Amino acid sequence: MICSSKFVFSNDFLHYYFHGDHPFNQKRLLLTRELLEAAHMLKPEAILLPRKATDDELALFHDRSYIEAVKQASVGRLSTEEGLAFGLGTEDTPIFEGMHEASAYLVGGTLEAVDKVLTGQSTHALNLGGGLHHGFKRKASGFCIYNDSAVAIRYIRKKYNLRVLYVDTDAHHGDGVQWAFYDDPDVCTFSIHETGRYLFPGTGNVNERGIKNGHGFSFNLPIDAFTEDASFLEVYQTALIEIASFFKPDVIITQNGADAHCYDPLTHLCGTMSLFEQIPLLAHEIAHQYCKGRWIALGGGGYDIWRVVPRAWAQLWNVMSNGEIVYGALPDQWLSKWQDESPVTLPKNWQDDPTTVPIIPRKQEITEKNKNTLIQLLKYTKTIES
Repeated sequence: MICSSKFVFSNDFLHYYFHGDHPFNQKRLLLTRELLEAAHMLKPEAILLPRKATDDELALFHDRSYIEAVKQASVGRLSTEEGLAFGLGTEDTPIFEGMHEASAYLVGGTLEAVDKVLTGQSTHALNLGGGLHHGFKRKASGFCIYNDSAVAIRYIRKKYNLRVLYVDTDAHHGDGVQWAFYDDPDVCTFSIHETGRYLFPGTGNVNERGIKNGHGFSFNLPIDAFTEDASFLEVYQTALIEIASFFKPDVIITQNGADAHCYDPLTHLCGTMSLFEQIPLLAHEIAHQYCKGRWIALGGGGYDIWRVVPRAWAQLWNVMSNGEIVYGALPDQWLSKWQDESPVTLPKNWQDDPTTVPIIPRKQEITEKNKNTLIQLLKYTKTIES
């Protein structure tokens, strides 16, 4: 199914920059855009410029004292002690000049995507600069200053009064978004991620189900370290189909971290490009089955910015814009431009070589453990209980 889709991008996104040695590197956005352009898969008319989110919009989720602290940090006026109280100036989220403006543009990009979809001007919209899912109401966390997903969901609830399904496939648990809506029955959150036994932020257990009226609307599928494509997709697809049937959303927001790949330096999962092809295909199907096609997709984690993220996110756009994935060789123009700068050999094809994944001796044990976790999750849905 071919739909109208928008691709949010501006060079302003590249200003979200901690320092040269930090693993969060927004050059991946530029690499993705140029890969799509070199492959003739991104037309100029599809590009949507972001805007800067206002303080009032940021305050839909974030505490105003926190927003003010970020502003002060942006111009070097926040003390070390004050910064640490807000999670600013840590190893994960160091202070940098202009951090408020850079972060507000990422949030504004997501809000632009929301408005284009929910006013009917576009069926789908993609903001790869967004997906900063660890930010809290009054604290930065895990490379995330403002939580654009949480702001956007509050924006949707206030302006459009729609029920939102938030789906997070980042290898790290989408904790900031989950806790933001933990008591809200009109927002259903589903995160599949590497178990927190080994990985930041250490949350996302299957028994985190929500509280008060929101009990039963939070879903977590923590999968074992070294999980491969087949097991990931088996439990993910089964869970999402059941959750969507249970919740019946009006709009879907997906966070599309690309750090579940075996090349990623910060996680322990063993996915390949096949994973990042199948994930958006199911989201596309769910959006059209329940949401009249309304789908806002965001970026997220992904720390092998050369071999993994551009291909993964380009395939996400290919599904959003054309309803299908692309096969074959990557464009020579893109490879020749970036190979000299890349510290690793760039892949020549859209798909991975089958030998990419290392041999995992515990593969069967991991697969069974993930199936058992899925069973625990599914018993909570009304669909299964009935």
